[in-house]
Amino acid sequence: MRFTMGLNLLLLVAMVATNILSLYHLSSTLQSKPPAPAPVPDHLLHQLSTIRATINHLTRLQPTTNTNPTTSKKPTIPSDLLLYTHISPVASSCRDYPDLLHQYMNYTPFSLCPLDSALAESLILRGCHPLPRRRCFSRTTAKLPTSLPTNPFSPLPDNAHLWNIYTCKSFTCLSRLNPELGFDMKAEKSKFTTYKTDLDLPIQQLIQISKSANSVLRLALDIGGGTGTFAAQMKEQNVTVITTTMNLGAPYNEAVALRGLVPLHVPLQQRLPVFDGVLDLVRCGHAVNRWIPVTAMEFLFYDVDRVLRGGGYFWLDHFFSKRVDLEKVYAPLIGKLGYKKVKWAVGNKMDSSGVKNGEAYLTALLQKPVSR
Repeated sequence: MRFTMGLNLLLLVAMVATNILSLYHLSSTLQSKPPAPAPVPDHLLHQLSTIRATINHLTRLQPTTNTNPTTSKKPTIPSDLLLYTHISPVASSCRDYPDLLHQYMNYTPFSLCPLDSALAESLILRGCHPLPRRRCFSRTTAKLPTSLPTNPFSPLPDNAHLWNIYTCKSFTCLSRLNPELGFDMKAEKSKFTTYKTDLDLPIQQLIQISKSANSVLRLALDIGGGTGTFAAQMKEQNVTVITTTMNLGAPYNEAVALRGLVPLHVPLQQRLPVFDGVLDLVRCGHAVNRWIPVTAMEFLFYDVDRVLRGGGYFWLDHFFSKRVDLEKVYAPLIGKLGYKKVKWAVGNKMDSSGVKNGEAYLTALLQKPVSR
C-alpha cells in the first residue's frame, strides 16, 4: 500500500513539474519580440524528456488497484518468461492474461513439457499467438505410424496418439459420443460427394465449375476444417489442401496428420500463414459463422482475398446467421469484395437453435476478379 502511495506521489510531482516547465516556456515565448517562437533550450528539452520518461516508467510500475490489501500479491514471473522476453517479443495480447501466460511458462526447463495443450489453446484463442517458445521436450507415443495411409478414410490408429488429457481414450469413443465430430471415417467418406439441397456443393461440381471457367484447382486452404475431410476428398482429385484446425476438446490436429494431411494449428483471428496470391481456393466451414465479431470477420475475408490468386475461388460453406443479419450485415460485407457470385444459395437452419433464433444457412461460391 505504501509502495502504491509513493508511486502516486511521485507521479503527481512529475506531472506538476511538467506543467510548470510548459508554462514557463509558453510565457517566455509570448513575451518575446518579434512574435516568432524562440527555439526551446536544450536543457529544457532534456528536462521535459526526462520527466516524460519518468511518468511512463511510473505508470508501467504502478500495480493494479486492489480493494483488499491482504490479497494483494505481486505475481511471480517464471524465469524462462523473463529470459524469453529479452530475446524475442511477446504478442501484445499475452500481457492481458498474465495468469494464463505465467502458468504456461511455469515449467521445468530441459525436461518433458507439461500436458497443457488446452492451456495453450486458451491463450491462442485470446490473441496470445504465437506463443512464447519453451525449452522442454514434447511428449511422444510409444508406437508411431510406419508410413502414411494409402487411404485417408481408413480407421484412425488409437495407439499413435496421447489420450491423457481427454475423457475419451480412443477415436471410436469419440465417434460414439458424437458422429458429427468427424472421427467416424465411414461417415466422412460420403461428405462433399452428394447433392441433397441447394446448400450443397459436391466436389465434382466444384471441379466442373473450375474447368468451365478455364481455371485450375491445385492449391487450397480449408479454414476450420475439423479432421480434414475436405482435404482428404480433394487429395483424391490431386489437389493439395492445407487445413487450419483447433483441438477444442478433441484431437483434431492429430487426426488430420494421421490421415496423411497437413494441419495448421492457427486461430481465425491470426493472419493466414500463406504468401500473397498463391492459392486457387479458400473454403470456410462451420467455424466461420455469426459468432465471430463482424470486424474480425471482415479482416478474415480481406486476408482470404490477399492469399487468393486472380480468378481464384472463395467458398463459404453453410455459413449461418440470423436471416435478418444475413441480408443487412453479411451480404453487404461479402459484397464489398467485388467477387463474382458463381453460387449463392440460402436455406433455413432447421435444428432447434436455428428455428429459435430465426437462423439461415448461406452457401456461396465467389470468384475473385482476374485483375485489378
